[in-house]
Amino acid sequence: MNMPTVAIVGRPNVGKSTLFNRLVGKKLALVDDRPGVTRDRREGDVQFGGLVFRVIDTAGLEEADSASLLGRMRAQTEAAILEADVVLFVIDARAGVLPADQPFAELVRRAGCPVILIANKAEGGAGLGGAYEAFALGLGDPIPFSAEHGEGVGELHSALQATLPEIEEDEDADNPAGRALKVAIVGRPNAGKSTLINRMLGEERLLVGPEAGITRDSISLDWEWRGRRIKLHDTAGMRRRARMDDKLEKLAVSDGLRAVRFAEVVVVLLDATIPFEKQDLTIVDLVESEGRAVVIGLNKWDLVADQPGLLKKLREDCTRLLPQVRGIGVVPLSGLAGEGVDKLMKAVVDAAEVWDRRVSTSRINDWLSEATSRNPPPAVSGRRIKIRYATQVKSRPPHFALFGNQLDALPKSYTRYLVNALREAFDLPGTPIRLSLRTSKNPFDKG
Repeated sequence: MNMPTVAIVGRPNVGKSTLFNRLVGKKLALVDDRPGVTRDRREGDVQFGGLVFRVIDTAGLEEADSASLLGRMRAQTEAAILEADVVLFVIDARAGVLPADQPFAELVRRAGCPVILIANKAEGGAGLGGAYEAFALGLGDPIPFSAEHGEGVGELHSALQATLPEIEEDEDADNPAGRALKVAIVGRPNAGKSTLINRMLGEERLLVGPEAGITRDSISLDWEWRGRRIKLHDTAGMRRRARMDDKLEKLAVSDGLRAVRFAEVVVVLLDATIPFEKQDLTIVDLVESEGRAVVIGLNKWDLVADQPGLLKKLREDCTRLLPQVRGIGVVPLSGLAGEGVDKLMKAVVDAAEVWDRRVSTSRINDWLSEATSRNPPPAVSGRRIKIRYATQVKSRPPHFALFGNQLDALPKSYTRYLVNALREAFDLPGTPIRLSLRTSKNPFDKG
């Protein structure tokens, strides 16, 4: 179904992100007492007392030069207003109507869509005077509200029920093949994640610029590539822990971790001019430990494409530095120039297929017999370790169980051998592989 869209707008620090979190029922948006925490538009699906809609959290509206970061944030918010079916215009009831509210109220009025005026921070009757002042904005009757405490929710529901358009049914909604592939794009600050996503979408949907760390929230976006539905997640740049003194940085990184856990495939975006920094390796290791399919994108490739043999060298470096994801896709691209996006998405779809692959038990045991004959397990205290049986217990990522005797004494070097042999035998490049060792009786164990 095609859901209507509701945009939350207003000055900085009036409680827009707190209202967004309350509507979606999760703490998806970063919230802090400082103004300007939200920079990009952030979207979430809402089911609210029988109402179904998509809500957009926006950056605080501020007057600024269009070329500045604040100006670009304002442009994002204006785009959300034009896209919306309903606008929730939020003021701080305790501060009352400020001069800065007036031009933005005019901006919302010019957009021509229904507006619901919310006088936030009016808990316990506080700020009612400020709520009454809001009549002067010419946006209709204000709803005294507390996003933090949930006061005024019934009145907001009634207002939305009266203004939201009818939902149009989507003929493909029940088609399992139409399920969106969830893809997170992560990396160090300023690797070009938002620029790449803007190029994918074909619009300046996310804030970009030379300033490192512009993105703070993990932003979820719907997209389609070659008829395949994709849900993209842009994330804040992940810094080394020692450099995360600021509370917002810690919040942004944890938000990125949630995006990784939500994703099926994670694109780790590297700056091709300085690839495989220690932090890059740490991020890939994190994604692997979370069990997600992973692809490496070498962004800004146009800056180094004139260096012969560089791609081959970087792929060899990847194999050497990241043995835990041997065979991982490494794709050169330029988010700014729009080059390599198709190759990147092909690698993403291939990685998802490998991540979801299942192998029959008979094939696994044929492989086990050959692998242990070629390189038998070592002996412990004069008694050789025996691996008698193997099976795949689940996929996403591929997880195999081995049964036998004394498997708890199997050295790590031998389990690495088995993982690499599984990867090669069943064509499982780049994906995390899990191996469980179980010393127990099973139907194939004859003693």
